[in-house]
Amino acid sequence: MAGADSDFPIDLKKFKKLKLDPSKPQLTEEQRSTLQFNTQLLRDAIVLFTATGSARGVSGHTGGAYDTVPEVCILLSLFDFSDKFFPVVFDEAGHRVATQYLLSALEGAIPAEHLLHYREANSKLPGHPELGLTPGVKFSSGRLGHVWALVNGIALANRDKTIFCLGSDGSQQEGNDAEAARLAVAQGLNVKLIVDDNDVTIAGHPSQYLPGYDLAKTLNGHGLKVVTVQGEDFDELWAGICEIINYDGPAAVICKRLMAPGIPDIEGSAHGHDAIPVKSAIKYLTARGYPESVASDILLNIKPSSVPYLYVGSTKEVGANRVVFGEAVNSVLDELTKDEAASKVMVIDSDLEGSTGLKVIHQKHPEVFIPSGIMERGNFSAAAGFGFDPKKFGVFSTFSAFLEMVVSEITMARLNNCNVLSHFSHSGAMADNTCHFGINSFFADNGLSDVQSWLYFPADALQMTAIVRKVFFDRGIRFIFSTRSKVPYILKEDGKTKYFGDGYEFVPGKDEVIVEGKAGYVVSFGEMLYRSWDAVLRCRQEGLDVGLINKPTLNLVDEQTIRKIGTSPFVLVVESFNQKTGLGSKFGTWLLERQLTPKFGYMGTVKEGCGGLSEQIPYQGLDPQSIILKIKTLSHSTPIHA
Repeated sequence: MAGADSDFPIDLKKFKKLKLDPSKPQLTEEQRSTLQFNTQLLRDAIVLFTATGSARGVSGHTGGAYDTVPEVCILLSLFDFSDKFFPVVFDEAGHRVATQYLLSALEGAIPAEHLLHYREANSKLPGHPELGLTPGVKFSSGRLGHVWALVNGIALANRDKTIFCLGSDGSQQEGNDAEAARLAVAQGLNVKLIVDDNDVTIAGHPSQYLPGYDLAKTLNGHGLKVVTVQGEDFDELWAGICEIINYDGPAAVICKRLMAPGIPDIEGSAHGHDAIPVKSAIKYLTARGYPESVASDILLNIKPSSVPYLYVGSTKEVGANRVVFGEAVNSVLDELTKDEAASKVMVIDSDLEGSTGLKVIHQKHPEVFIPSGIMERGNFSAAAGFGFDPKKFGVFSTFSAFLEMVVSEITMARLNNCNVLSHFSHSGAMADNTCHFGINSFFADNGLSDVQSWLYFPADALQMTAIVRKVFFDRGIRFIFSTRSKVPYILKEDGKTKYFGDGYEFVPGKDEVIVEGKAGYVVSFGEMLYRSWDAVLRCRQEGLDVGLINKPTLNLVDEQTIRKIGTSPFVLVVESFNQKTGLGSKFGTWLLERQLTPKFGYMGTVKEGCGGLSEQIPYQGLDPQSIILKIKTLSHSTPIHA
């Protein structure tokens, strides 16, 4: 067989059990040889199955998991040696998820062949480990910088055990870890960190964009015992781990190494953060002595999945809203002199400039740009602080999922009347899993009724440009959301004219009537608008006179529009936000407050999932056919001419 249905060609049964005694910090030749063999075996396996993620077009994160295999092999040997060690390889980096899946296969919780379905839709192998979803996975790592504090609690509950936690120079940038360090030291917790310091994150190299950031000095300053080793020197690594084990209290081994050592195409580069390209994986495994067909028969026969569905009401042409955000900001800055821009605007990154549209700002307007690390809370507040002056404006950007991490900072910015424009990309049920779904965006609107925040979600790239240009210099806190995936351009009912093209002007707070309807209305926004428009048009073709409302300002009630749709037979809200916290959860209340009582329904993200976006949307029940079914249920198929 070929492709993902192949047998797993790397025999994990060859993994050699080893017991290591931490009272003996020098490896024997046999122990060293066994560690080297096990490390290479598991690294080969990681390269192969993470490359299947690359083949199916859903990413996969090879480098971090590949890096830390020596540490993992040593921890497994310690777990086999003594029950005084808590037998879970906790890890602060969700992007090292391949490690957790590989351990699940080694322990027999999943067959090795299942690894070839890495990040495939409904495979239960999502992009970050989820406790309870994947057999054998023992914890959810979620987002960077959240696990050490959790491990502290586990140490408090298991004071007779030594608890290990893998870390990285990326995760250690998060402020949570500073708090975790202080508690661990204050309580003398027997927590041992093993930190992969490869000087690589998504945006580049911390040594360049965060000069002065030094892991050893930072952790030592918190009071931990710190040992620095070369991570690829097994003798140094083992001796360092022994040293921290035999130290009474929290301690860390910092493992210096290049990202993805031994993989020529990605070694030492930010490319190692993502899934290894298929050609690079085949090249690597062939050089390792495997027949070329072993990898090529699998990887070249896995293709990105797609849903062969032709949407009506939108173009085949697509635009990347998250990139267009940066281009739109540039169009505003282009109208200022360099000195004016630098004085008036500050744009700060959180290691995601290539993913959230800020890279084009960095390239064209470096005078306003501040490269920064994985420090969402501090970076948001810096942007807000820049905008503390009524005539200055801070710009902040990160993934929508991380909005939940800056809610308190949003409140402080609001209390200080700051001007800050936040772009949260990767919104909705994106091609990932729960911890990275950007579905709780209404948490940003957490002020009291005497203040106003603005939540905007453009439907396509043209509307993104119109919104950015309209609101860029507005006072206060403004949020603009975009998706990870590209979206088509919305067409008018004639099927030819772009709705947000020539002559369109964005009006904050104003709902937009895409088409009138007597049978009822669908209310949608963002990337769900073109899907809803498709469903509405198909219903209209069948004689059901359904209308469509675009709500680009999510959290303000347009009184004129809500009364129009509230006096129609039904209202259906369609979104990809969390059904518990999204627009639909509010819209019914808004209707009732105005004594408007149409039949009401709402659809949103409701369950865990993995895979690409084209697979995710129907899995959540948000595809056009599901929307059509809901429309017909609410309308009881009332025809246009009834």
